[in-house]
Amino acid sequence: MTHNFDLVIIGGGILGTSISYFLSFLNKTKEIAIIEQAPNVAFHTSGRNTGKVHAPYLYNPEKKKMFAKTSFNGYEMWEEYSKLKNLPFKKDGIIEVAFDEKGHKVLEKYLKWGKQNGLQDNDIKLMEKNELKKIEPEIKCESALYVYKDGSTDYSKLTNAVIKDSTDNGIKLLTNTKVTQIKKIKNKWKIMLDNEHEIFANYIINAAGGESIDIAHKMGIAKKFTDVHFRGEYWKAPKEYSDLTKTSVYSVPEYPDYPFLDPHWIIRVDGSCEIGPNAVPVFSPYGYNKVENIKEFIPKLLDMLNSGARKAIFDKQFQELAINEIQSSMSKSKMINRVRRFLPKIDVEKITEKGTAGIRSSVINEKGQFVPDVILEEDTMSFHILNYNSPGATGALPFSAHVVNHLNKQGLFQSESSDAQCGPWRFSKIIEKMAS
Repeated sequence: MTHNFDLVIIGGGILGTSISYFLSFLNKTKEIAIIEQAPNVAFHTSGRNTGKVHAPYLYNPEKKKMFAKTSFNGYEMWEEYSKLKNLPFKKDGIIEVAFDEKGHKVLEKYLKWGKQNGLQDNDIKLMEKNELKKIEPEIKCESALYVYKDGSTDYSKLTNAVIKDSTDNGIKLLTNTKVTQIKKIKNKWKIMLDNEHEIFANYIINAAGGESIDIAHKMGIAKKFTDVHFRGEYWKAPKEYSDLTKTSVYSVPEYPDYPFLDPHWIIRVDGSCEIGPNAVPVFSPYGYNKVENIKEFIPKLLDMLNSGARKAIFDKQFQELAINEIQSSMSKSKMINRVRRFLPKIDVEKITEKGTAGIRSSVINEKGQFVPDVILEEDTMSFHILNYNSPGATGALPFSAHVVNHLNKQGLFQSESSDAQCGPWRFSKIIEKMAS
């Protein structure tokens, strides 16, 4: 297989497919391919999350302005797209709980951020425990932030609908295809697939999720960054707990500078309930099992020791947190007791079935610090989206439109029609909302 493409997108998650979606409407004559190493799109993180469509209350409007903006606009876009495609979407809200004055101050900060990011008074409310008790009698806390404008969906189904629209518009999808080598030859990229086939591209967009840092490094980009991987595990709750609460419940994170989340009580769009995730350090973006982690242990350890990650893994607090997460993986009661702190009615013995695990890859800079925001790196022939984590799925559509618009403005991959009708949206209107 030898083929020349105008553009190749690496990564068939919700981000890569969303980028392909807008390009498919804006570039009718260019040859564009999206490469996914798994059997189908949304096979990994995009199909293994909780399905939450997050309101922008968690994001500092100054430091995380892009995530806040994409989250705010993404909610409305996914709601509209789900309705158009007859896919599940439920405005069910979430409750974030605090157990003490320190946690309450965090909720006050979230309330302020949410309103700065566009939420209205009827979208979000701070309440003390007695007020919450009237709504959710089983929740135990000192105060809570009720975020009414928060939703649930199935991102795997959404991603599959998005890629169908893309391929219907002429995008070529290559699944079960792994990028094994990338070289620049004159004014083109030579991309080796599965160590045996080669294709050529004028331009590459790297949206490879857990492998995005590795792809960037292959292309000589973002050498000062490395990544670490965390497996998020879930436990399924039995049907008798289906009516325990009306909505999902989160607790204020104890260590916000680290990618360790206290497990949540999650109500999915289909009504099933789960506890999770934790954040167990693993050695591969596909480290769901021991075999994969053993295989990647030495290469990943060497990579971390020769980068800024060395400072993180030798940090005492990080080590303590990592050990705590590993223990939560080995001990069901340790993980579930974290949720029993605010839902004491849960009986550990009745939780017997594990849910689907997913893996989050977090980027560490040369100083050994976890990078809190998305990283965008580019040169004249490539664009790299690194560290694209939560609320990545929520904001995938508007963020992808932003990326495509950026490429247009830079003249790097000029679209034929910068104001096309892209499904239910006019492209220029999306960009206007992102700029407002």
